[in-house]
Amino acid sequence: MPVSDVVRQKVKLKKEGREWRGLSPFNAEKTPSFYVNDQKGFFHDFSSGKHGDGFDFLMETEGLTFPEAVERLAALAGLAMPVETPEERQQDARRATLGDALEWAAEFFIKQLAAPAGREARAYLDRRRLSMASREKFRLGYAPPERHALRDHLAGKGVSVETMIEAGLLIHGEDIAVPFDRFRNRVMFPICDRAGRVIAFGGRAMEADAQAKYLNSPETPLFHKGATLYNLHNARKAAHDAGNVIAVEGYIDVIALTAAGFPQAVAPLGTALTADQCQLLWRMSEEPTLCFDGDKAGLKAAFRAVDTALPLIGPGRTLRFVLLPDGQDPDELLCAGGPTAVAQALDKPLPLVDILWLRETQNALLDTPERRAGLERRLREIAAQIGDETLRRYYAQELSDRLARLLGRAPAGGGGRGRDFAPRRRNFPRRGEPETGPVRISAALANSPMFRGVKQAIAPRDALILLILMNHPEVLAAQVEEVGGLEFASAEAAALRDAMLRWAEAGGGAREDLQHALEEAGLSGIASRLAAMVAHAGLWNVRPEAAAADAAESLRQALVLHRRFWALNKELRAVEARLAENASESDLARLRDIQTQLSALDGAEAALEGFGASSGRSTRSL
Repeated sequence: MPVSDVVRQKVKLKKEGREWRGLSPFNAEKTPSFYVNDQKGFFHDFSSGKHGDGFDFLMETEGLTFPEAVERLAALAGLAMPVETPEERQQDARRATLGDALEWAAEFFIKQLAAPAGREARAYLDRRRLSMASREKFRLGYAPPERHALRDHLAGKGVSVETMIEAGLLIHGEDIAVPFDRFRNRVMFPICDRAGRVIAFGGRAMEADAQAKYLNSPETPLFHKGATLYNLHNARKAAHDAGNVIAVEGYIDVIALTAAGFPQAVAPLGTALTADQCQLLWRMSEEPTLCFDGDKAGLKAAFRAVDTALPLIGPGRTLRFVLLPDGQDPDELLCAGGPTAVAQALDKPLPLVDILWLRETQNALLDTPERRAGLERRLREIAAQIGDETLRRYYAQELSDRLARLLGRAPAGGGGRGRDFAPRRRNFPRRGEPETGPVRISAALANSPMFRGVKQAIAPRDALILLILMNHPEVLAAQVEEVGGLEFASAEAAALRDAMLRWAEAGGGAREDLQHALEEAGLSGIASRLAAMVAHAGLWNVRPEAAAADAAESLRQALVLHRRFWALNKELRAVEARLAENASESDLARLRDIQTQLSALDGAEAALEGFGASSGRSTRSL
């Protein structure tokens, strides 16, 4: 295909001798300085110095990779990409069949949104200020509440039940006689691959008491949640033009930002940022901006993103962070201050090292040599995770200099190599910072038959909560959001919790399915250790045989105590820190009051009675 045919898709060309001439697509200009020579097979832009063939033009103007440019040129020329083997040919046909089913499903949902049945869904979108243009651009739809509405529609188009199941559109199982629609009574957000083809869906529940507020398609041959970004197909070109990409937390945030003039917005799909998603972001920008809600959950998400990215960063490959003010998400900030407020927030991103430093030092007690040595050791271990040798050395020096300043020492190298920590520390909002340090576990729980004599890396109350969720998936499904916001003292407990949440959000299933999912996630060891504790437990409601109502009530009690202990211990650490600097009668009185409340909670933990009516047993509770 002549290079001019490729170029004129974006540039208006005029014949000039043997060449074509037009305005540069890379720089604003009034006098044409962009030339295309079909005989030589290249373009040259005198204003920017860019030069290359048709593949280079597509990669420069649309941010495509070389294989994607090859595919685009083949499509423009009306040529099919070659299929090398019969197996690949069969796989392509199968993917096309799944893709057809998903595309027809998207069209069905769009029509349902416009129908009378979609009235409440349209009202919800109106409340979220999503215009008709945005709804059409993002192909928003509505899944009706009937169990077989989509199944019957697709069956009428000749789609088999097996294909619908493989595409993630139906729920099935050994105990389900007739597969039924996965998405029901939900506003639907199609998820597309980088070429804009529908590969999955996200659904927002219309019912206030739905088990999961947001539900995504499960893993399928076309869809891998951790390797996909919402709006990637639209944002790639926009990110290339803007020179940056913005990652936010939700579908609505992406749509609102796009409508407000930030079309380079993308979002992970209901999970923490993954390594694969980092790579997708880095293909669009060397320093993607992660924009998180300015609350406790948003800060926690930022900390988790640091853990994911740290081994992968290097020169020209890092992350920047924006923590929005007053606990707002991007959509709320747009509503309050318009695009200007968002632009101002995005204009002051924090480097990854600042978020890392905040995580390791916030609320840290450094009043003993042991605690100071512990922080220094953690910082060394964190820097050692960085794969790039040069960057690892710079991070080690930067963290060392910051620690020296924090402890009142001169940084190594004369004090000029690190940035002053104190002003940066004040830049972070105090509201919503997660609690750090160990949570006190009551003697009643620590000495219970379940935990006595067992060497534990997971705190007893945390283990109790996790055991209930592992043994009662139906309770987990009903408490996804509540459990997702919990703080755990152990990274191992948090990892187990996150794996269970991912499984529940993907559709859940039976207890055996959850065990298999934990094995695949590499968490069978900790899951087995927790399961073994049940053999020593006198708490019937923890066991799989207990009634779901009993387990749910026990979980509710445990969550109440868990949240109260975290809050009291956070306040206790703050009061102790103030007393260490300047003792006062009011702080001393508050210290005694907190200790009294902790003792009362200890007693409550030992005295609460369970609910055993439905299982026929009287149980001792938490």
